[in-house]
Amino acid sequence: MELRRIADLPPYSFAIVEKSKAEAAALGLEVFDFGFGNPDLPSPPLAVNELRSSVLDPSSHRYSISRGISDLRQAFAQRYLNRWGVCLDPESEVVATMGTKEGLTHLTWLLLSTGDRAFVPDPSYPIHSFAPRLAGAETIPVPISCDDDGGEDFLRSLDKAYQACTRKPRVLIVSFPHNPTTLTVSLEFMEELVSWALATGVFIVHDFAYSDIYFGEQPPSILQVSRAKEVAVEAVTLTKSFSMAGWRIGAVAGNAEVLAALVRLKSYIDYGSFKPIQLAAASTLVHGGAYVDKLNNEYRLRRDTLVEGLNSHGWPTTSPKGTMFVWTRIPSRFRMDSGTFASYLATTTGVVVSPGAAFGTNGEGWVRFALIMDIPRIEGALRALKDI
Repeated sequence: MELRRIADLPPYSFAIVEKSKAEAAALGLEVFDFGFGNPDLPSPPLAVNELRSSVLDPSSHRYSISRGISDLRQAFAQRYLNRWGVCLDPESEVVATMGTKEGLTHLTWLLLSTGDRAFVPDPSYPIHSFAPRLAGAETIPVPISCDDDGGEDFLRSLDKAYQACTRKPRVLIVSFPHNPTTLTVSLEFMEELVSWALATGVFIVHDFAYSDIYFGEQPPSILQVSRAKEVAVEAVTLTKSFSMAGWRIGAVAGNAEVLAALVRLKSYIDYGSFKPIQLAAASTLVHGGAYVDKLNNEYRLRRDTLVEGLNSHGWPTTSPKGTMFVWTRIPSRFRMDSGTFASYLATTTGVVVSPGAAFGTNGEGWVRFALIMDIPRIEGALRALKDI
């Protein structure tokens, strides 16, 4: 039987990482896994305790609702108000999702169809490029860098790409702080981006997965910008902020018309996450601020250890201002593409990284380290890298 939608999908990028891990283990090497951004830190005790309590209530085992329970939507709205000064109506401007991937994918079903086009930064987290394709649309890559002026460069590249298109894209998918490049942007950047969207009619989907992982100035929400709700929605998640990756819980906020359509679509597809998970997430959003601070401090220490070690080994690496990743060029002494280099690292040192090309053409020549091991393990990996 000829199957639909998957024919043009390459192997998922992190399948390459798993292959590298298996190769290293088969050679008897100690494996240092920096490949997949899968948080290793435990979820907040308050989330676990709330889940344990609510799961014992038989009434919580029934169907939930597609838009998410009121407690959770109100908690997301309150968090936006407390952190970014953004007022959201939890009834019309917040929809709970089963993590960011689910929300983004279903949004593209609403915003794009066969023959449509979407702008996506290159490199990007894979779902940003492939969700539009699964909706039948074409993606137009826009180069992005992790330099200090990378945001301004991206805006110029975006406008240039728009002017060059005879068939204009309908959607722009972005994410700041950016995975994989770790680029952070200012509120002024977001203001320019919203102004551009208002002028062009391109709708913005902002993946704000790393809203709470930063080292310095707090990253802006696009919804802080005046009139942003006219042209944008923003996806947030507890995955990285609270190390709740397996819980699969997040939200999309912003444009009420788009969110009403998302609820209508989801009502045919799901009944929302398990209610005890939603109750635990709501409690975490309201009371989990101290956990976020502790988490950020741990990632800062890991970042500093890895960046200092890489630089001392002749890997010129800039210290990231956000995300749980370090993005670094392959040292010039290695004349290999990123996929070959990642395999070489794994089979000679046991150090597993993500090849830059897995995130897009412009990722070639780079690799990504995820900060998912404690400092002693990072130091062990650096010792393994010392002599190559």
